[in-house]
Amino acid sequence: MKSFLVLKFASFLLLGFSSFFFHAVSQNDASVMLALRDSLNPSKELDWSNPDPCKWDKIVCSEEKRVIRIQIGHQNLQGKLPQSLSNLTQLERLELQWNNISGPLPSLSGLGSLQVLMLSNNQFSSIPADFFTGMTLLQSVEMDNNPFSAWEIPESLKDASGLQNFSANSANITGKIPVFLGSESFAGLLNLHLALNNLEGELPSSLSNSVIQSLWLNGQNLTGGIDVIQNMTSLKEVWLHSNGFSGPLPDFSGLNVLETLSIRDNSFTGPVPLSLVNLDSLKVVNLTNNLFQGPMPKFRDAVSVDMTKDTNSFCLPQPGDCDPRVNTLLSVAKSMNYPRKFADNWKGNDPCAVGWFGIICNNGNITVINFENMGLTGTISPEFASLKSLQRLFLSNNNLTGTIPEQLTTLPALSELDVSNNQLYGKVPAFRGNLIVKTTGNPDIGKDKSDPSSPGSHAPGTSDSPGSGESNGDSESSKKKSRNGLGIVVISVIGGVLVLCLIGVAAFCLYKSKQKRFSRVQSPNAMVIHPRHSGSDNESVKITVAGSSVSVGALSETHTVSTSETSDIQMVEAGNMVISIQVLKNVTNNFSEENVLGQGGFGTVYKGELHDGTKIAVKRMESGVLAGKGLAEFKSEIAVLTKVRHRHLVALLGYCLDGNEKLLVYEYMPQGTLSRHLFNWVDEGLKPLEWTKRLTIALDVARGVEYLHGLAHQSFIHRDLKPSNILLADDMRAKVGDFGLVRLAPEGKGSIETRIAGTFGYLAPEYAVTGRVTTKVDVFSFGVILMELITGRKALDESQPEESMHLVTWFRRMNLNKDTFRKAIDPTINLNEETLASISTVAELAGHCCAREPYQRPDMGHAVNVLSSLVELWKPSEENTEDIYGIDLDMSLPQALKKWQAHEGRSHMDSSSSSYLPSLENTQTSIPNRPFGFAESFTSADGR
Repeated sequence: MKSFLVLKFASFLLLGFSSFFFHAVSQNDASVMLALRDSLNPSKELDWSNPDPCKWDKIVCSEEKRVIRIQIGHQNLQGKLPQSLSNLTQLERLELQWNNISGPLPSLSGLGSLQVLMLSNNQFSSIPADFFTGMTLLQSVEMDNNPFSAWEIPESLKDASGLQNFSANSANITGKIPVFLGSESFAGLLNLHLALNNLEGELPSSLSNSVIQSLWLNGQNLTGGIDVIQNMTSLKEVWLHSNGFSGPLPDFSGLNVLETLSIRDNSFTGPVPLSLVNLDSLKVVNLTNNLFQGPMPKFRDAVSVDMTKDTNSFCLPQPGDCDPRVNTLLSVAKSMNYPRKFADNWKGNDPCAVGWFGIICNNGNITVINFENMGLTGTISPEFASLKSLQRLFLSNNNLTGTIPEQLTTLPALSELDVSNNQLYGKVPAFRGNLIVKTTGNPDIGKDKSDPSSPGSHAPGTSDSPGSGESNGDSESSKKKSRNGLGIVVISVIGGVLVLCLIGVAAFCLYKSKQKRFSRVQSPNAMVIHPRHSGSDNESVKITVAGSSVSVGALSETHTVSTSETSDIQMVEAGNMVISIQVLKNVTNNFSEENVLGQGGFGTVYKGELHDGTKIAVKRMESGVLAGKGLAEFKSEIAVLTKVRHRHLVALLGYCLDGNEKLLVYEYMPQGTLSRHLFNWVDEGLKPLEWTKRLTIALDVARGVEYLHGLAHQSFIHRDLKPSNILLADDMRAKVGDFGLVRLAPEGKGSIETRIAGTFGYLAPEYAVTGRVTTKVDVFSFGVILMELITGRKALDESQPEESMHLVTWFRRMNLNKDTFRKAIDPTINLNEETLASISTVAELAGHCCAREPYQRPDMGHAVNVLSSLVELWKPSEENTEDIYGIDLDMSLPQALKKWQAHEGRSHMDSSSSSYLPSLENTQTSIPNRPFGFAESFTSADGR
């Protein structure tokens, strides 16, 4: 009795001091939330009356009572945000959209955990210069439709290198589009929406080769050409209308996924390129109110075209060929970058009609071209030679460069050529003696020199200025207060720990000894199926347990589990898989910390050992994770997922439903996760993985995912494939685990729309943006895992320099040539010629798997075929006079048959024994019996 009291007292102290450790920080969060409530004065419908903010509607807290989500969009709130909001250092989502909140935005600098920020459609008046400082995990920003005072996008936004969505339409942004918005700083930026602001200047060349899919820049003061977009091959939606863009359109042949192009109300010149007209992916195009020339384009019937009549300078009011003279003059204009003055005045299909600027005709033949003093750039086109009736050509007082074309000497009627006062160079062609040629004012005429800059051969270059960085001094005072508070907490904790050490050691030892005796006691009413009896080495069951972890730009709701659900242990008709809650408490030492195997997005995993020594892994779902999942849905999902079985998928041994407790019991994988052996082997005291083991692991994973995609009863999509979800057995063979994010795909392996789920760094681009998921999402993640196996580096490694932080982007760059590729290989791998060839093949496969477009990625069957060809082939052992069937090959056939029949009869007698299982050592029959628990439709293909 005395020892029991000591134990109870020590436990009380332990609980008290551990609570105190987090008390100051959580109280700080509470004070911030109370200030937020007082400022916004929410209605009664939004129940914020409880003294504990963690119990408020639309607020989510962690186990440590830290606020991690504020999701109060569409609540008709008014007021201002408190300056102390930046003290919520664990905040992951801040959703304030569609309210009437006003005043200046407080500085949120240092919110290093913030992932999603939604501020659209409020009345915020200003945004501080250091607003984005320290937001290193930021993935999505939406701040549309706010009356901010004029501001520029700060360079501190570069802290959020993983940014995928940035939307600030109608937000009074000024200045130029920042150079740093390109792929160097934001390798995964997919949506860039900056419409209806006051941006000016040209499109920065840094946007070239970015993976942006949706680009909104309409309704401002942008100028220059748009050549940069021809290298943005991931573009699907481009809005550039209502600006001052000019010059010709670029080549669109590389933009083979472009669906929408809106460029109306600009000053584009030149013909509409055939590369745009013939684009198969195109669905919508807006061309009205420009200066397009040449033939009117004829798009496919499926394309929705906005091209109002007489709002461009096409030669004809309907599609058709232009007059040959018009085509020649357009070729001339092309070499001068289609000057606007020509497009303004060259109307219709007859260049000899009134109004064609610079053109004089005689009987329908062009005889004089006068382009003097027009500020022309570019070169002199050899196409002038096609105008055989041309008598006089005046090009003086411009800024033309290049040489005088030799073809001009072929013009039979040419009597005068004036190219004076330009930037021409090179030898003057040998014209006829009676031809007047004026070349004065060209400093380099007659000199045989190259033109390194070629200013006239293409559209003028862009001029980019970097964004300005701002100091974050405004937040210093709040940081000092945080440090003082932290000091008090640290001192208190140290004192508590000293007292606890003196009082608690003896009691703790006593507690451990008692707990050890009870840990193997099994509840008499429990029903447990052990791996050795269920065939679970070859089975796998997984279950959907929650929605997304991060939904980029999407609204998500939070719920609480109703306490009205029955507290009785529930039974599911999915086989004898029910395990008592008491058993699971006993075998995990009441879910003690020392039994924790890992912490996932859906709860904690504990190690346990049953009374007969069978080791298990118990996943204990957090109560909030299964919010919204009814009991019936949970049971039906278990019933469905029991049909998914494969030797490379972690097996589900049982489950428990007890009130709010929902637990899943899996087979125990003694070697832990792949990430442990790949990234943390030094800290764990392990040996680095050899290449042959990495290759085998890759093949195991590929086979497991291949089964999910196409060999099971229905097609499954994992959606969160990564090294921490790949588990290893004692023999280092791999199994895919954690099917918490899986969704049952529809028939035909099509796509489904759902909220984003998964881990950034492994997310396929199309999935992160649209939420549409196909099996190719898993293929992309598998490609990233292959890159990690080759390099030994994480998919997203913030310890690396900025240019090599994102593995996929860095790997593509390193794989361009042999020298840089060798440097990218994990230095712990012993390289020889054979290994290097194998790694090169896997690298090529990884590149295909990580292709930007889903249709460019192979299926998992192809990955299995490639990898299986690299794994060492099976070879027969040394010859033996008696093989594994126990038959002497020197026997006569009747003797051998007799011995075989005797052996077969004995095996039938033993078949009822639980020790008889088909294995490599037991091959009396050519096809082994189907193991207990396998689906009826299990075929040999399932064994891949």
